[in-house]
Amino acid sequence: MTLTSQEKRYNRHKRIRSRISGTATCPRLAVYRSNAYIYAQLIDDVAGKTLASAHDTEIKKGTKIEHAQKVGAEIAKKAQAAGIKTVVFDRGGFIYTGNIKALADGARKGGLKF
Repeated sequence: MTLTSQEKRYNRHKRIRSRISGTATCPRLAVYRSNAYIYAQLIDDVAGKTLASAHDTEIKKGTKIEHAQKVGAEIAKKAQAAGIKTVVFDRGGFIYTGNIKALADGARKGGLKF
């Protein structure tokens, strides 16, 4: 039985989530990438709340890599406003290249540590 790419990503995501968890002082930076957009959330897993979110659905010009960098910078700005300096990065089962890496780099440039 062969697995589809979605099933493989889901299995990777389950494996990652079994090891990491976010708190109020060090939330989880969860990333989701669709074919068209990229989304990022800061999540407190203990309380079960989303602290901040950012996405690129309104950005029209530029490449997907540029959009991901802008989303990373925006989530870092919202985190700084909420007093958050460190996060745990959850790539959501996606491979750490391209858009995911660009979002992480944008968040690091914005001042987040992970």
